[in-house]
Amino acid sequence: MGTLPSTRADVIVVGGGIGGLSAALALVRQGLRVRVYEQASAFGEVGAGLQLAPNCTRILDRYGLLAEASALGVLPETMVMKDALDAAELTRLDLRDVERRYGYPYLVIHRSDLHGILLRACERAGVELLTDARCTWYENLDGGARVRFADGVVDEADVVIAADGLHSIARELLVQDEPVNSGYVAYRCAVPFEQVAGNDVHDKDVVVYVGPRCHFVQYPLRGAETFNQVAVFESPKALAGQDDWGTPDELDAAFAGTCAQVQQGLPLMWRDRWWRMFDRDPIMTWVTGRIALLGDAAHPPLQYMAQGAIMAIEDGWVLGEHVAAQRAEGGPAVDWDRALAAYEAVRPEHCRRVVGTAREWGALWHLEGVRRLQRNALLRERDVHDYAFVDWIFGPTALTPEDEPEMFRPIPLDSAPLCPPPGAEGR
Repeated sequence: MGTLPSTRADVIVVGGGIGGLSAALALVRQGLRVRVYEQASAFGEVGAGLQLAPNCTRILDRYGLLAEASALGVLPETMVMKDALDAAELTRLDLRDVERRYGYPYLVIHRSDLHGILLRACERAGVELLTDARCTWYENLDGGARVRFADGVVDEADVVIAADGLHSIARELLVQDEPVNSGYVAYRCAVPFEQVAGNDVHDKDVVVYVGPRCHFVQYPLRGAETFNQVAVFESPKALAGQDDWGTPDELDAAFAGTCAQVQQGLPLMWRDRWWRMFDRDPIMTWVTGRIALLGDAAHPPLQYMAQGAIMAIEDGWVLGEHVAAQRAEGGPAVDWDRALAAYEAVRPEHCRRVVGTAREWGALWHLEGVRRLQRNALLRERDVHDYAFVDWIFGPTALTPEDEPEMFRPIPLDSAPLCPPPGAEGR
């Protein structure tokens, strides 16, 4: 970076990922001058697929981006959950009916494609985008906030949005905590569809195989030309704190004994890179002065709810709506203290629920023995059009605490109508 821009921004966003760009877009749409700082030498995303539920596609539609996202992604017909050991179907969601119920589709898209959509939208809207800018320090000022970068450049604005991820520097202003190690590791891949065409895969569905201390996800991307797979498993080495966690031999050992469909997919996984699964304990204070956390800086989740990127996009949209509500009548000035207070009044509680539910959902997926059989029995009883478990998440994003819907009520595993046969208490 090296030099300070000549004009002052109304808002500085630190972090050019999906959360930072979507927040910048939400705020520039309110007529604010927005500057985004990204520490990498170019804006971009790594990884593979993302699932975007109706609570996210609703916001993309309001930004005028849903058609582009749909063209680059896939609108799957069904979400199917199967047992990873015997491939038996446990439950499903009819995603076409989901769209009818919530008014917006369930979309799967490559992470880099969604990032590109948001980046281009920011460019069109006039967001200032700067790279090679590693933020090292945040500070509140009287009526504003300031950031400093590794090269010595200092910038200030009315508000600073810290979208600086799991290892957020700004979060240290609010809490002294550390990422929580789940002990799980993810392998990913995205391959041409012809490589999996003979593997008994679903070309129009999202499929998750849930197994003892592991699960396997598959779905098509990019107009079904690409096939996305994610293999997640508990790593003994990660649990033990060893440095060589998650190696390919652990991957293969974790999925030994799984069904043929999973075994056919495993050789395609990228075996030169893998990712640890971390989250953080929820915090209810995201704002200090004129510095506000957003996205993974505030609420990094485990992936089981497929809501991580969505929560970040919701954060920006909610903040943008409260900025609009707190504008001085007839002028451009924003009552930032009220806007940030309204943002903090609603988002931490929603995200606390998602982070906690993701932990519980992951534990449910990875059960073994009799508990696995109880889970399977309960899931098989579920009606395909029962939305009790997703209404609270797929509906409109709450703008106030009063808008936040009731949580679902968990069903105890012990209520399962199950008499396991002798010997069924194995894996």
